Amino acid sequence: MPESITVWAPAKLNLTLDVLGRRPDGYHELLSVMQSLELADRLELSLIPEGIEVLGGPDLPSLGDNLVYRAIEVLQEKTGFRGGLRVRLEKRIPVAAGLGGGSADAAATLSAANLLLGLGLTLHQLLGLAAGLGSDVPFCLVGGTILVGGRGEKLSLLPPAPPMWLVLARPALELPTAKVYQAWDRFGELRPPSTYRLVAALHQGWWEGVVAALGNQL
Repeated sequence: MPESITVWAPAKLNLTLDVLGRRPDGYHELLSVMQSLELADRLELSLIPEGIEVLGGPDLPSLGDNLVYRAIEVLQEKTGFRGGLRVRLEKRIPVAAGLGGGSADAAATLSAANLLLGLGLTLHQLLGLAAGLGSDVPFCLVGGTILVGGRGEKLSLLPPAPPMWLVLARPALELPTAKVYQAWDRFGELRPPSTYRLVAALHQGWWEGVVAALGNQL
């Protein structure tokens, strides 16, 4: 069994995001086409005698809020594995920019730790754990071009998006997800849904139609 493994955690982009309303459980019902990007964080997982160590830059969240740390905790709870893990995280995805960096890191940790430790969990089992960590984590575990529903746990594979360049412009402020949804609760739907138009364009392989349907209600 190897002593370490290195993996990449791709950022995600919502090509569309329709918010269908607030659910009784406090989450929001979503319909979105999500796309993996080449932009990615780098994670190196290593075996250590005991404990959990997450190493990185000063911007890393505290352990209680760190999704990498929590991903390892849920694996321990699920499998009871002994020993410890050290994760060296090289952040390349901007924080609080809607690109799913934390979720991508958690998904990569679940997948890589499953391989490194020989836990033998199936993708279905990993998706169950991912759903408990955050709405974007199940998508990040699978990646590609996917129609996402529910609060992020319902995944349907779509034809790949046509190759295209994207310009990511990040303003000099952070937008925590919870505060963004709180704003949506106050102001409601601001633009018509666009997800099904994009899905149709993807099935047709129609590049112009994909671009025309891009939209995000948040």
